Amino acid sequence: MEFEKNGAILQRDKKTYAVVARIPCGILSLETMETISSVVKKYSIPVIKISSGQRIVLVGIKPDKIDSVWSDLKTGIGRALEPCLHYVQACPGTSVCRFGQRNSLEMGMKLENILYGLPTAAKLKIGVSGCPFNCGEAFTRDIGLIGTVKGWKLVFGGNSGRVPRIGNVIKEELSDEEAISLIKKAIKVYTEKANPKDRTARFIEKFGLENFKNEIFSS
Repeated sequence: MEFEKNGAILQRDKKTYAVVARIPCGILSLETMETISSVVKKYSIPVIKISSGQRIVLVGIKPDKIDSVWSDLKTGIGRALEPCLHYVQACPGTSVCRFGQRNSLEMGMKLENILYGLPTAAKLKIGVSGCPFNCGEAFTRDIGLIGTVKGWKLVFGGNSGRVPRIGNVIKEELSDEEAISLIKKAIKVYTEKANPKDRTARFIEKFGLENFKNEIFSS
């Protein structure tokens, strides 16, 4: 069997697949919840899991049902293997949290819509936190934003995987527009300069933080 089949991932039993529904910033509408529920019932999907990236994973799908499941879900594919943006996770921010200093959900949705599917050197994950408590895990994502009373703090090169790395602060006190513009430049430099399959953590270690800053601030 194929390890990856139309956006679905082969599971441990080597007989069934899992699909990751695209759930931007972990926000679910009633309609999406009802749709997922109906798909689970229709295809007798045995396992439903919320991923660390605030997405919903449906596990135990037979290979001949993958296309039908995607068609019925209507969420779009939550990328899990390809070299592109996989997801933007975000805390509640000023939408509901009493500690929020920036609207992390609004910013996260903007980034997801702008960057979704954009090809990169390796998989890319973004975390957006609405305050310095950092519930969006910005320091351990490839790109992170942390909200402060003076604006956004941009972090680059974090990773929580096999070789963890705390990301570097690139610039502080950014407006929404400045943060988005700088993230686009950072991704462009990373994609052009990184070795294929190198995550941002390994790239910044090899390329050098000051070289990276010089590239993005001069572009």
